[in-house]
Amino acid sequence: MSEEVHKTLDIRGVACPMNYVKVLMALEDLKPGERLEAMLDDGKALIDIPRSAKQDGHKVVKVTPEGDAYSVVIEKGGVT
Repeated sequence: MSEEVHKTLDIRGVACPMNYVKVLMALEDLKPGERLEAMLDDGKALIDIPRSAKQDGHKVVKVTPEGDAYSVVIEKGGVT
């Protein structure tokens, strides 16, 4: 799969669990194998969202610091 990001979601400042709900809703709009970039705050979200995404069958491609936030790229699971 290419490095292309198909959708970007800025959820900085959104509290748990609503931030992951927003990630799930954004992933619903993507096809398996497509990628979502989520911009997150440092802290609990940076731990919980990648962990939850993996548990739900998605792949965390990379986590990159972006100034005072983090970019988390998630590839939608379900590819057969």
